[in-house]
Amino acid sequence: MAAGQGTRLRDIAPSKPLAIVRGVPLIEHVITSAHAGGVNEFVVVTGYQADRLESFLRALSARRDFAITTVRNPDWRLANGLSVVAAEHLLGERYVLMMSDHLFDPDLLRGLLGAAQPSGRVVLAIDRRLDNPLVDLEDVTRVETDPDGAIRRIGKLISPYDAFDTGVFLASDALFAAIREDLAAGGGGGISGGMGRLAARGMAYTHDIGERFWLDVDDAVAHGQAERMHA
Repeated sequence: MAAGQGTRLRDIAPSKPLAIVRGVPLIEHVITSAHAGGVNEFVVVTGYQADRLESFLRALSARRDFAITTVRNPDWRLANGLSVVAAEHLLGERYVLMMSDHLFDPDLLRGLLGAAQPSGRVVLAIDRRLDNPLVDLEDVTRVETDPDGAIRRIGKLISPYDAFDTGVFLASDALFAAIREDLAAGGGGGISGGMGRLAARGMAYTHDIGERFWLDVDDAVAHGQAERMHA
């Protein structure tokens, strides 16, 4: 997912996925980590500054021999779930959903992919460290879970909560329908809205990442953290 404007990082880079972290564009860090974690084929949804980003991704694909396809979201100004729907025709029944501005340890993804789950279920990698100093409490999406790991509620403003959304999902085609359902019911059509509807049907679960690293590089403070900490 790389379609948004990234306004909170605009002073550092006009295109957030191309913001430089330790000499490398942010989205390249994400793609190389995902490849190391077990993903071999990529679909990147673009929107804001699409031409510039797509040009970089073509060069990255040739340079690293990664299979990268791009698709544009014409409604990139709206909720992030519409970017997921924009890629539906290029995705299969199961796929990994990632954000272009979330750095993570490849082992986080390996663990998620190795967790056996029933067909159709969407699994979100969560961080139960509520004292994680890298988390922006004013912006992070919060998750409330049941004892069996099912998602009870998800959203930025929910309370109580017992985990944070890392932005890495093992998703299924059920998410497309849930996002459309959210829109039809008058919701915003965001990923969290779709996940909430799946949770109500017992189809949204979690995978605990333990002590593994992740960081949402959404503003200048997080960018500084990434420069200091991400190898």
